[in-house]
This record gives sequence, C-alpha cells and structure tokens, in this order.
Amino acid sequence: MDLKITHYNNFFNIKGNLNKSSIDLFQSEFEHVFERLQSITISIEDLESIDKYGVMALAKLHNESITKHKQLSIVGFGCKDLYNHFKSNDAA
Repeated sequence: MDLKITHYNNFFNIKGNLNKSSIDLFQSEFEHVFERLQSITISIEDLESIDKYGVMALAKLHNESITKHKQLSIVGFGCKDLYNHFKSNDAA
C-alpha cells in the first residue's frame, strides 16, 4: 500500500508503507510543519511497514522538533522497528 497522510489541525495520520519510495511525500508534508505549528501528533497506528529510510525520516523530524523547541508526539502501536530505534536512542 502506498503512503497516505491525512491531517486535521495538528494531528497527522500515516497509513501504508513508509519506505525509500515514499519518503519524498513524507518529507514534503512535514517540511515546514514546525514553522506553522507549535506541536504535532503523528499516529502510526495504520503504518503497515517502515524501512530504515522511514525511521531516519521520523528521527530527523524528532531532531528538528528538539532544535526548534517544538513538541512532537508519535502515537499508536505501529512498527516495532521504529519503537526499537527510539528506545535504543533513549538508552544511549
């Protein structure tokens, strides 16, 4: 399934596959998000799969939120790879 991003106000829902072929859509959707919004919530509940490029894109968005002093929340029982990435960064 292709990547589909829907949003209402500051809540974004990601559905499908976040991988190398869909990363451009993801990056264009969130390119200037922290210039418009103070905080965003991303639901990964409907994310079917994610590869290392998708994880890196979410990590980049996370780092951007920190440097710009904005809030980013990722919610839902999405892919285990993403959970493990952020869990290992917290432990380091």
